[in-house]
Amino acid sequence: MAPLPPRDSIRIGPAPASTPPDQRPTRPSDLPDDLLREASRRLGIVALLGGGLWLVASVLGNLTYDYEALPGKVGYLNIPNGIALGSLIASVALYFYARRSRRNPRFILDLGLVYLVLTALALGQMFHWAPMVGKPSPMISWIGPVIVMFAAIVPSTTGKMLVASLLAASMMPLGMLIAHARGHWDFGPLYNVFVMHYPDYILVGVALVVSRVVTRLGQQVTRAREMGSYQLGELLGRGGMGEVYKARHRMLARPAAIKLIRPEAVAGGSGEGASMALARFRREAEVAATLRSAHTVELYDFGVTADHTLYFVMELLEGMDLEKLVRDTGPLPPARTVHILKQVCDSLEEAHALGLVHRDVKPANIHVGRQGLRHDFVKVLDFGLVKSIDGAAGGDTLHTAAGSTPGTPAYMAPELVLDAPIDGRADLYALGCVAYYALTGQLIFDARTPMEMVSMHLHDEPVPASQRGAVGVPPALDALLLACLAKKPEQRPASAAALAAALDALGLEPWTEAQAADWWRAREAS
Repeated sequence: MAPLPPRDSIRIGPAPASTPPDQRPTRPSDLPDDLLREASRRLGIVALLGGGLWLVASVLGNLTYDYEALPGKVGYLNIPNGIALGSLIASVALYFYARRSRRNPRFILDLGLVYLVLTALALGQMFHWAPMVGKPSPMISWIGPVIVMFAAIVPSTTGKMLVASLLAASMMPLGMLIAHARGHWDFGPLYNVFVMHYPDYILVGVALVVSRVVTRLGQQVTRAREMGSYQLGELLGRGGMGEVYKARHRMLARPAAIKLIRPEAVAGGSGEGASMALARFRREAEVAATLRSAHTVELYDFGVTADHTLYFVMELLEGMDLEKLVRDTGPLPPARTVHILKQVCDSLEEAHALGLVHRDVKPANIHVGRQGLRHDFVKVLDFGLVKSIDGAAGGDTLHTAAGSTPGTPAYMAPELVLDAPIDGRADLYALGCVAYYALTGQLIFDARTPMEMVSMHLHDEPVPASQRGAVGVPPALDALLLACLAKKPEQRPASAAALAAALDALGLEPWTEAQAADWWRAREAS
């Protein structure tokens, strides 16, 4: 794992005002994947809407127009209905294709331009299929607005949009030429083909302007997402104080995760409040940077952007948090639960030895996944709530400064609720709640409100996990969990190391690397 940069190299203050020209995005392919993916989803919705319009237009067309009057056509067996049916099928197919999240969004958007041309071809044939008389006059057809709409929806290069738009705008003139060849319309000189539809070509120019504006806005978002040497990509998650994005180092190509903390979530404004928030942010980042356990998520960097957004750059993890693991697959067997708990203890023991308490140990902050060749490797996340036992860190944390209660009610030790002096045993209480959830798939207390949950942690005795549907929980593990859940800290294990030793002393058949690897391979294959 890469070491944290020296203190002097860590950026605290506005991010660089500009980016070297050779690193600035110049093409839509440089836009963040999440923006491209969102555009592909919008394209799918538009395709579905287009399919609905083709269906409605076909039904209404058959009700209002006598297709049987066309030579050689009988009832619904005619070219216009065939065109409408083909367009409906293509629209629905594009919708379902775009919904597949694993598809490359850039390819889907290119496919959208092909869909635009095919839609224009269908409109051109439908509009000019029936016999017409008289001299053509300039008009804006359905194709012109469709071109402008696609320019606003589908980020693309100027060249691609120009080619697709010109082809689409030419489908009406093509329809006129085919109608003339079929003997259904003598519109006079050939230039009338373009006289009638030159407004559509004007809209091509409008579409290029719209496309350029949309692309520039996306590129501005990309530049705004640059955090020091890192550039943000896909959104990984969102919480009460900010978001977490996948990121990459622009020079090292090292993947990372960046947690953004919105300025309004910690400062409540500017001036002195912002300065205090910045001081707290730097203190907490420096504290987190001292943690070196293999089971604590590694902090690479931290800083503040030009708009005062705080950010942490962390290692990017493969896998899922324990909450999702239990929610998706059900309660874990005791051996696997103990395997996870011991790794969490390793992380907490280091923090406690440095006089730090996590204060928000919960399944969502325990990541389980792959690290190199090891599976079910645990990382403890979110040390943003850390508090010094002896007060050396001083003051409130970012969370408490924002006015939120430290910790999560379902996993909160009684002393946290009472605002009494705390030490590492508060984290062991929370870890007992985590183990209970992992074994049963249920919270330790059933409560309707956070306040009721807090009250139950203060006064109610928990039911042993073995009596809540947990399978194969030995009495010794039941007793150890209840010891962790004691109301008084002195009745709990003395330390995270003591808890890990007690877990070892249970004598359970160990959860092996082979079992873990088989489980993850089976999940990936499903």
